[in-house]
Amino acid sequence: MSLETIDQQYLGLQPQDLLLDLGCGEGRHTISLGLGESITAVGLDLSARDLRTASLRLADFTFTDADDHLPVCFTQGTGDRLPFRDNTFSKVVCSEVLEHIPDYVAFLREIKRVIRPGGVLAVSVPAAFPEWVCWKLSDAYHEVEGGHVRIFSASELNQAIEGLNFKRYKTHRAHALHVPYWWLKCLLWRSDPQHPIVQLYHRFLVWDLMQKPWISRGLERLLNPILGKSIVMYYTVTDPDPKPTEPSQ
Repeated sequence: MSLETIDQQYLGLQPQDLLLDLGCGEGRHTISLGLGESITAVGLDLSARDLRTASLRLADFTFTDADDHLPVCFTQGTGDRLPFRDNTFSKVVCSEVLEHIPDYVAFLREIKRVIRPGGVLAVSVPAAFPEWVCWKLSDAYHEVEGGHVRIFSASELNQAIEGLNFKRYKTHRAHALHVPYWWLKCLLWRSDPQHPIVQLYHRFLVWDLMQKPWISRGLERLLNPILGKSIVMYYTVTDPDPKPTEPSQ
């Protein structure tokens, strides 16, 4: 299991890239990408609490006085009014965010505005079938404050993004081993969301993350194409001055 949903090998990261992690949450992608490559990563999120957690996680890393700048920073903001100039970022990551947003097209338009010509966008959302099962098993799963407001089909999201003159070059799915955990949690949500079975499976996921045993790594690779919890798509900008079309919703 990996904490990151976006696979950096498909981002084409180059030295001196400026990357935006839109809806960064507690900073898992921002920190991993910013500290793992010779780039600068900016994490933006609306939640002050999540940003505090992200900053505390970043503080666990040490930097020398010789560093010209920290390769990671965080800022508060909203995705439909990004506080950045046009064509600022060479890479944009938006992972597990758009399913929470009623007007997700406004987020996509802002991404289009701040990304440079020839830049790369990586987007992930929950895959339709595992998400549909969660919705059927528990209303609370998607009715909690800040929860999911829609189930995306891959074709629907791709249409919206390509309607803004992006071109998809890679698609994959991720986190198949997470699916049973969420199904169990949803099934038991009303009676006991912290049921011992749920906790046992969570401990398995943590063990998998820390130990990376070959058997579970191989099992996830086999299951991802059919049961991956997240669908991940990668795009390049094809037109620096697009005339956006409205996607169907």
